[in-house]
Amino acid sequence: MLAVSEETLRQLVETHIPYAQASVLLYASDDHFEMRVVSPAFAGKSRIKQHRMVYAALGEHMQDRVHALALKTYTPESWKILTSKDKT
Repeated sequence: MLAVSEETLRQLVETHIPYAQASVLLYASDDHFEMRVVSPAFAGKSRIKQHRMVYAALGEHMQDRVHALALKTYTPESWKILTSKDKT
């Protein structure tokens, strides 16, 4: 099994989820990732549905190249609120 890069995962998500901005970090081994995705496509969807959208974008990589994914999803509005709190 070949490792998958952070860039490949980022591109998959940004290609498949409208207006998505993703950041991906490898945090252990070559198959444990942290991912943050911000997209207006998440508006009105439950966290579970948001995560399913990301898993669908990653496709077969979730089955054979990603062992662990620490995933956080946000709408642009919720991301703005979160990041504005960090600045105070």
